[in-house]
Amino acid sequence: MAERPPDHASPTALITGASGGIGLELAKLFARGGYNLVLVARRGDPLEGVASEVRALYGTSVHCLPIDLSVPEAPEKIFGMLRSRSLDVDVLVNNAGFGLYGNFQGSDPGILLDMIRVNVSVPVHLANLLLPGMVRKGTGGVLNVASMAAFQPGPYMAVYYATKAFLLSFSEAVAEELRGTGVTVTALCPGPTPTGFQAAARMEGHIPLLRKNVMDSGAVAKAGYDGFRKGKRLVIPGLRNRILVLAFRFSPRILLTKAVRWMQERRRPGGERRRG
Repeated sequence: MAERPPDHASPTALITGASGGIGLELAKLFARGGYNLVLVARRGDPLEGVASEVRALYGTSVHCLPIDLSVPEAPEKIFGMLRSRSLDVDVLVNNAGFGLYGNFQGSDPGILLDMIRVNVSVPVHLANLLLPGMVRKGTGGVLNVASMAAFQPGPYMAVYYATKAFLLSFSEAVAEELRGTGVTVTALCPGPTPTGFQAAARMEGHIPLLRKNVMDSGAVAKAGYDGFRKGKRLVIPGLRNRILVLAFRFSPRILLTKAVRWMQERRRPGGERRRG
């Protein structure tokens, strides 16, 4: 299908971490829903591949912004590019993020700070830049891709789990602030999803519980998209995952932390890095 000319009457969705996994699937869903797209990821070639696929499938207008989100000035750079191209963002999807396995005290502080920037600072900064325009129009929203890690501490992934807890709390708080404005905030908290994480971290086959709970990235994205469109504040894809989160909330925190440590110790911790 040929790409249709940019339709300024059509809404625009900006999606970070759009080069694969959940981000790619969300890009397809928003394109199918009639959105123009602004796709952000570190590497330009995979991003252009996604853009070509989406254009071919849906004929939507797609802009690619290859930017390393761990660079402190990345959000302002994105905002500047949007203004220079006269792009008005109606939906912000904060999907980019990464994690690190290993003992906290032995981890590279530079990588930990990059993680906090990508997982926390970028979503906050982009939302702060883009929400005022949505509120003025009385429509739009933010979809933050968090994780089931948000509901408990995570030994051997201490900073990653903490960033996801922040993102969930941030999403719920801002959603309440925006009540009545026509603008919504949704936190998507998936469980294990095959986005390249397990292979990169050599987790595959190590934890039967994870193998049973893995959901396809397409199913996770669909749950998040549908929940966002309905204005839900929290989306946990999968019945088993929702039951687990309910159990987390009623479990003594010290026991929950010990259980997570037990699982993490069977994942071959060794400083592997995750992006997704």
